[in-house]
Amino acid sequence: MDHPKTYMTKAEHARQHIQEMVLSGTVGPGDRITTREVSLALGISETPIREAIRSLASDGWLEVQNHIGAVVQGLRAEQIREISALRGLICGLAVELGAGNFNAERLAKIDENIAISATALETEDFDLFGAKNYEFHLLLCDNPESPWCRRLLENMHGLMSAQRHGIPPQPGRLADALEEHKAIRDRLREGNFTAASALVNQHEKNTGDFLIDLIEAAPAKGANRRAEGRRASAP
Repeated sequence: MDHPKTYMTKAEHARQHIQEMVLSGTVGPGDRITTREVSLALGISETPIREAIRSLASDGWLEVQNHIGAVVQGLRAEQIREISALRGLICGLAVELGAGNFNAERLAKIDENIAISATALETEDFDLFGAKNYEFHLLLCDNPESPWCRRLLENMHGLMSAQRHGIPPQPGRLADALEEHKAIRDRLREGNFTAASALVNQHEKNTGDFLIDLIEAAPAKGANRRAEGRRASAP
């Protein structure tokens, strides 16, 4: 489906900017987000930024703490399990509801997505891989029969990103994820949408379990990296 570009309010612009700061690793769990910092970066007043912060706090990206302000919120293991399960159910449902949309044209787009992802992985272009990973899931959900699936997926975009936890890209897991994408694609091509849906569920569970293992195995690594970054940026 083609979606026309819509006008972005200042609050939405601020929200997107803060999300990009988190996803790029510029800030990590426990780091403060100040309205003044975002205001200077975007050249807008602090009022819409406060609105963006409230929105991000309600969606689990930030936490507003007394006497501190807004800080980037990390996720606990049980939250990651819940989010990965929801993502699997949402994408799996979209596949089954939108079965009639996986025609030759859609499958060609999925093939192209997988090919570009493979090249990105080989060249260690992890930003491109991340963008194509997101696009892959949109290709599963972007159906006339599943508009809410797409909307919910977009709302959860980035919540399980390793970068937001101060963890660098993990090529081994990315390679496994790409193979899982291929298996999903193959079931779609066969017309076995129930099997494709089950693979989507397992794919999201695998991603969640892997992220939990990383966070629990090296909780101090992200904190050390952020501390080094703050020291490097100090005057």
